Amino acid sequence: MLTPLIIGDVLGTLDSVGVPIPQLLQMADNIAFIALAAIGLTIIFGMMGVINLAHGEFIMMGAYITTLSVNVASIPLPIAMLLGALGTAIFGAIVERTIVRRLYGRLLDSMIVTFGLGLILTQGTRIIFGNSLQSIGTPFGQVPGYTYSGYRVLLLFAAIGVLGAVYLVFTRTEFGVQARATIQDPETAQAMGVDTDRMYTITFAIGSGLAGLTGALYAPSATIVPGMGQSFLVESFVTVVTGGSSVLLGTALAGGILGTINAIFSNLYGNFIGQIALLITAIIVIRLLPDGLTGLANTVRDKLGERQ
Repeated sequence: MLTPLIIGDVLGTLDSVGVPIPQLLQMADNIAFIALAAIGLTIIFGMMGVINLAHGEFIMMGAYITTLSVNVASIPLPIAMLLGALGTAIFGAIVERTIVRRLYGRLLDSMIVTFGLGLILTQGTRIIFGNSLQSIGTPFGQVPGYTYSGYRVLLLFAAIGVLGAVYLVFTRTEFGVQARATIQDPETAQAMGVDTDRMYTITFAIGSGLAGLTGALYAPSATIVPGMGQSFLVESFVTVVTGGSSVLLGTALAGGILGTINAIFSNLYGNFIGQIALLITAIIVIRLLPDGLTGLANTVRDKLGERQ
């Protein structure tokens, strides 16, 4: 119980100087939700040009594997979460090898096929496991002094950790260099000895695994039902479109802005208005910035470089 106590002490200090704690907690929760939901889809779309409409079902798969591992096999929750991410990554690799590989450069076809795959996964899960699974419960309990789950607060730090890990993998490792080279110019990369087919498979598996990790992280606090992935899908696509082409920078900027706006309007006018405000913000950003927030960040960086 040490973690909730530490969080409670920090929030108590902020509360003493006038920081609106309920709004701050809601904002952190929304930012974590949007960033975690979007990062896997951002990798697959931003780096491979494939719109995976089964992304929500991949999140659902991670949640189901985690929940079943805990409830049926009595596996400790952290290990069960890793199994949820790993199982979804393996499934994603199989999907890329057998289905998606034939659809590169065919955007509409890939959308139709992955949409159909999502329907199959949802209905198959309902047939096999029923309409819901027993909850595994939320660890850590509430933050002392606040009616708010300590685990939900920790999800923000999980989101930061995931974004940081993705950055390191794709910028500081040999795999990351080869993956980006494959995406930018597959023919040249292949001529230089890069196994481009393998790069596509691993990249798709990583994106799928991150979707599964998102489901695993939210398994303790979510209602585990076959259609649960749909609650992640809208925010994921809005974040991808708003963020722009950069996997990390776009997701971080869009997650922060959209999560903050959603939290503000949800607290003032309810969740429905918060969702509308999120969508309106995305429309405004796309209208003013065709390249998304990434394009704006790159422009600012170039201007600062010219001044120096």
